[in-house]
Amino acid sequence: MLSALACLFTSCVSQYGKVGYEDAPKIVNVSSYDPKEVQRRGSSYSPLNQYALKRNGALGQIARCSKGYSYDSKCSDFLVGAERQGLLLGVYHYLTPYSGARAQADRFVKRLKTIKRYRGLKTERILLVGDIDSKCTVSQMITFVKRIKVLTGKYPVIYIENGELIRSRLRKASSSQKRLLRKCPYWLALYGSTYPGIPTPQKLIEATDVWKTWAMWQYGGVEWKRGRSVSKYYRRGSWKTPRYFGNMSMPMERNGFNGSESDLYSFWRKHGWAW
Repeated sequence: MLSALACLFTSCVSQYGKVGYEDAPKIVNVSSYDPKEVQRRGSSYSPLNQYALKRNGALGQIARCSKGYSYDSKCSDFLVGAERQGLLLGVYHYLTPYSGARAQADRFVKRLKTIKRYRGLKTERILLVGDIDSKCTVSQMITFVKRIKVLTGKYPVIYIENGELIRSRLRKASSSQKRLLRKCPYWLALYGSTYPGIPTPQKLIEATDVWKTWAMWQYGGVEWKRGRSVSKYYRRGSWKTPRYFGNMSMPMERNGFNGSESDLYSFWRKHGWAW
């Protein structure tokens, strides 16, 4: 009986990663749509003043740099503001299926070099992320990943919004394609109850059939409905997350790292680009 209970407990824990919500290091992701509108009393922030984010427990920030061939208008300010607070720096490019994946990677990296030079950023390493549009093909993902590796010497983190189309494409990918993608840490999205048959991160891993584990988990998302930002947040197992991030007055996109705080910093040192 004791052995069976131990196995059951181990299985339960593994569905949610190495740590629960309370212990997971927190990272926020932002774009030109942020900050969202104020919805309650509490703290606020701006791209250049992120003191409240750090005070509420954020250790890192991942800002959108570009989407397709377009640049995010607030990226450089967000990076400057995060650096002022000593946060870990990350950036993401939203890979679209409608223009060349190689050219998008080139523009992404070029833009980051420009921002670093003109804004005088001193942070030694920055984490690169490919946010993959759900209509992208696996070949487009591979092209983007390979080009980032050539340009920076690092494989990017891969973020995939939850959707069956891209999951089915990943399941059908060749073994060589899957091997390459596994070199990219996986940032999963699971922040609502609208994914039939996928109640936990482990079930999402199994449904994608590429990665064996994940590095980060977006447990809190924001959707725009009826003229208002609506917070979406995960509420299962050891991840019964709140509607808002700490005492912040507006909804935010939030993430937990799959490990300890020291693991997080080691991860950033290993996978971050020395730009």
